[in-house]
Amino acid sequence: MMSRNAGRLVFALALFAAGWCFGATPMQAQGALRAASTTADAAQWQQDLAAWRAKQEREIAAPGGWLTLVGLEWLKPGINSIGAAADNHIQIHAQAPDHLGLVTVSRTTVQLLAPSGGFDPALQIDGKPAREGLLSTSGAKPSIVSWHGLTMIVLERGGRFALRIKDANSPTRTGFHGLNWYAPDPRFLVTAKWIPFAPPHIEQIPTVIGTTLELTAPGIAEFTLGDKTLRLEPVIEPGEKDVLFFILRDETSRTTTYQAARFLHTGLPDHGLDQ
Repeated sequence: MMSRNAGRLVFALALFAAGWCFGATPMQAQGALRAASTTADAAQWQQDLAAWRAKQEREIAAPGGWLTLVGLEWLKPGINSIGAAADNHIQIHAQAPDHLGLVTVSRTTVQLLAPSGGFDPALQIDGKPAREGLLSTSGAKPSIVSWHGLTMIVLERGGRFALRIKDANSPTRTGFHGLNWYAPDPRFLVTAKWIPFAPPHIEQIPTVIGTTLELTAPGIAEFTLGDKTLRLEPVIEPGEKDVLFFILRDETSRTTTYQAARFLHTGLPDHGLDQ
């Protein structure tokens, strides 16, 4: 985690360098680590850290959290039948009607049509009874198709459309018993030097669904950990102005943490990105 500090970036690496990290690391956790490093108020540090970890677990285990993800399927041009039955183009591996609906893709538009026999009475779009019509694929506010604890949205990715399916009753969520954490270590509180790019670079970021994102990289955060000089290069996500996004791995990614990467959102250096 980083904070604004005299044109530099202050990292609290202990919370994410070897453990789970979802979303932005809280400012109170950074303050707690700094306090612990100066032996001031260690009890409050432990209390704040425990509260933050509990919040992370609540968010990941929420009815709409990532533990509910049961499918991410590409939609083909034309008609895509969706439901629990095996004869659908996209089979839902969760409790659902055999034939939930038909999603049609025509160039840049996506619409939902009723299956033979009509929509199930419990099917909703944005909280209202389902009707045939266009679905919004906007990243800011896509249409939400729901049936009891099942939710589906259509996402545009690289000129193609994908159906994201979440189930609040997924075995991954119902069987979740908490996250495993490394013990925090105040030695991982470091100060990074910000080195801007002039002009910013464009980084190509591969995704797990086979697409590539082109994101702006404004500079490098350079710091020393032990006897090693390390550099992290954040990017800026679309629609964001004041948030840096770090994608990182370390030696624990081979063994005890998420192998693909971990993700960290932070604020900007207090002198901005150009100094």
